[in-house]
Amino acid sequence: MDRILKRFEDKTLKSYRTLKGCGKAQKEFKNSLFIGYARPVENEAEAKAFIRNIKELHRDANHNVSAYFINENNSFALKYDDDGEPAGSSGKPVFKVLESKEILNVVVVVTRYFGGTKLGFGGLSRAYRDTALAAIEEAEVIEVFEQVRLRIRLRYAESQKVRNLIEKYAEIQEEMYSDTVEFILLVREELEDEFTKRIKDQTKNKVVLERL
Repeated sequence: MDRILKRFEDKTLKSYRTLKGCGKAQKEFKNSLFIGYARPVENEAEAKAFIRNIKELHRDANHNVSAYFINENNSFALKYDDDGEPAGSSGKPVFKVLESKEILNVVVVVTRYFGGTKLGFGGLSRAYRDTALAAIEEAEVIEVFEQVRLRIRLRYAESQKVRNLIEKYAEIQEEMYSDTVEFILLVREELEDEFTKRIKDQTKNKVVLERL
């Protein structure tokens, strides 16, 4: 845990990897049924609520093993739980998948229905890891970029010239027209300086830029 925390804390997170949506996978190992669930979350409370929901859904299961890794406002929360399986055999292998994939703001739960044959420590670890990995792959790993919100106000004559530049660098959220043109934009934080410089050059500095 200390290693992965240090890796993320040592750099400014201009972007991070997470999941695009929810994923579910089902596998069978020596008659034991493993069902994996993975989803993106915004905070630790949301992760804990998801774990509770899966435990309630599968309250008849033998184990509901879980792991999550959250970054909320540069504060990290990470946890894994064996839920009654031998210590280190299940929750940790699930968390290791999050670590190897370098994904944040993700929670995974792997449910097990015991099939009568013991898998042993190594077999358990592989079963939980492989099921977690399949659920994560079903959810699809994506990269998310930190963004800033900008307001740009300029004259009509300038707006036509810079619209293509705006659309190349930013996502337009709102457009307002009065005696001037105003755009509310989302821009990748790492591109903000380059974008504002090009806008000012394009308009010969006849633009008002404001970070919201």
